[in-house]
Amino acid sequence: MYFAALLARTEDGWEASDTELDDVETLSDLADLAREASPDEDTVLVLIEQEDAWFGVVRVDGEDDPRIYVSDAAAAARSSYGEILLTDELLGRDPDDGDDLDALDLDGTEDGEADGDDESDDGDGAAGAAELVPHGPVGDAQVLDDLGVSEKELRSMSTDAVTEIAESLGASETLETVR
Repeated sequence: MYFAALLARTEDGWEASDTELDDVETLSDLADLAREASPDEDTVLVLIEQEDAWFGVVRVDGEDDPRIYVSDAAAAARSSYGEILLTDELLGRDPDDGDDLDALDLDGTEDGEADGDDESDDGDGAAGAAELVPHGPVGDAQVLDDLGVSEKELRSMSTDAVTEIAESLGASETLETVR
């Protein structure tokens, strides 16, 4: 289960809207969705939280590139919504690495053979990709500094981070209207 909300900063304070991420496939799609929430190119935060396992903050300021923070990259990598945030750039990977089909180690299990060796890679590349994703936070931990949430505070958040962030921004009542 996940919760995602947009918080758009306006002259009158923060405006919240619940958002479905079902049609969002890329970070670019997510940034476009955020920009649509603020026609005046104000700051928009996309807050995503999944089952108390991880949370992510995407900050979009006008046409600038999105700034991203993910609390636990390894947990997020197991989520389709987390995969949207975990770009090659965020993870410090070369986008050409691992995408070459010729480089895959296919061991015959793709034909339905059972792979009885639990100690080896399962051949689908997922274990290799998971090893490249660090446990713990990744991204811009200073993404909310100028809004009153320090890097230290952000890194210490865990179970209900979206609510804690909204409280720090003075937007908890606004967020509760869409929760």
